[in-house]
Amino acid sequence: MAGVSTSTATYARDVRVTWWYTASSILFLHLFAALIWSLTVFVDGTVPAFVLNLVGVAGSLASGVLLLVRYRREPLDDGEDAIRRRAWPLVALGVVSAVLMGVSAGSLLLGVGFTAQALCLVRWRHGIRLRLVVLLLAVIAAAWFVDATRIHPDGYEVSGFALPLFVAMLAPLTATSLWWWDIVRELDRARRAEGRLAAAQERLRLAGDLHDLQGHHLQVIALQLELAEKMMGRDPDAAVEQVRAARASVDEARRGTRDLAARFRGVPLPDELANAADLLRAAGLTVDLLVDTEADRAPADVLGPVVRESTTNVLKHGGGVSASLSLARHEGAWVLVVENDSRGAASPVGDGAGLSGIAERVGSVGGTVDATRLGDRFRVTVRVPEEVAA
Repeated sequence: MAGVSTSTATYARDVRVTWWYTASSILFLHLFAALIWSLTVFVDGTVPAFVLNLVGVAGSLASGVLLLVRYRREPLDDGEDAIRRRAWPLVALGVVSAVLMGVSAGSLLLGVGFTAQALCLVRWRHGIRLRLVVLLLAVIAAAWFVDATRIHPDGYEVSGFALPLFVAMLAPLTATSLWWWDIVRELDRARRAEGRLAAAQERLRLAGDLHDLQGHHLQVIALQLELAEKMMGRDPDAAVEQVRAARASVDEARRGTRDLAARFRGVPLPDELANAADLLRAAGLTVDLLVDTEADRAPADVLGPVVRESTTNVLKHGGGVSASLSLARHEGAWVLVVENDSRGAASPVGDGAGLSGIAERVGSVGGTVDATRLGDRFRVTVRVPEEVAA
């Protein structure tokens, strides 16, 4: 059997992973710079200065965490002035904390650097962020110059050149990281919009085809009935033939409508499985997907509803950690296996979860269903004879 595993793609479309990576990187750099400066205060300063510095570090870190949480929840669109106004108390906390850190360490650069960091954690209007970062870099450079020439003319005893540079680059690094996150979020929104647009186009195409089909048949039926009405008095036999023709047109319209609905409703089985895996991943599960390369020959009208029902069961009754789906040919049958963890399941899986409906559907074509529990895993195995037409 040839298959393609897509477990490595679990996080490819999950923007939450990108956000956690971005936020944790920002907070790590923030905390690292603050603690290293605290070390310089502990080595060279007094106990009150060290305590004051720790208070400033705690307030600055709290401000950073809360600002990042707010940044994550804010919409991407410009013009959200009310949201930004509500963020200013958190920015003020970060600025006051930065001042405490700078005073305790006797460093203007430290206070200015972490003040700039708090300002960069605000979602600004389009175009303002770049100008703000350039302005903050100029202010940070000036503060560094004052530190080096006036406050610490003999140099930074503990940190040397690297630590001031690290603090100076903290704000632009934060702004760059959040800018990258905004791009990822915008791309995800564009992908979702593209999906909605594709669905809308498909509905419009269906509406157009249905209009053309029904409009043609209804016009023909109307003409046939009108002709039958006119011929009813002088030629009853011919009128009856027109009525029969109208009835045949009705049957033809019914068949055409049924075929049209079937064409739009039918989804290739590989796509059905891929959609099921995407749905489970969106719910936070780790999903392994293994599909035979000739799965498009499997009976989608039988196995497609089974895939959908099994996916619903996993979401409703599973433990919400991991799942796997596979479809392969084995000993003259198509074998569909859906397995999920059952630890912490909200309710047990049984006939009420749709297994009886699956068994009835599969049994109508000579297939079988086997539901077993293997430790903390629950597995549903469906076998359908290979000769069942796709």
